[in-house]
Amino acid sequence: MTSKTPPFRYLRTSEAARFLSLSPRTMEKHRLYGTGPQYRKLGGRVGYCIPDLQEWADQDIRTCSSDPGSDR
Repeated sequence: MTSKTPPFRYLRTSEAARFLSLSPRTMEKHRLYGTGPQYRKLGGRVGYCIPDLQEWADQDIRTCSSDPGSDR
């Protein structure tokens, strides 16, 4: 018996925003400025993979409050 990885489910902007605790408008701005998570255009719609969202969020992990983090 083989184990198959289920296909990624793509989240729409509002769902991705909810996943990241951001507003959909913030997600749109990140797309416009190129500062947000990777996304795909699927038939004219924007789709986000959860692993891409998680990777983007993990880029700003800090260990203390004085850590400046990234410049995105």
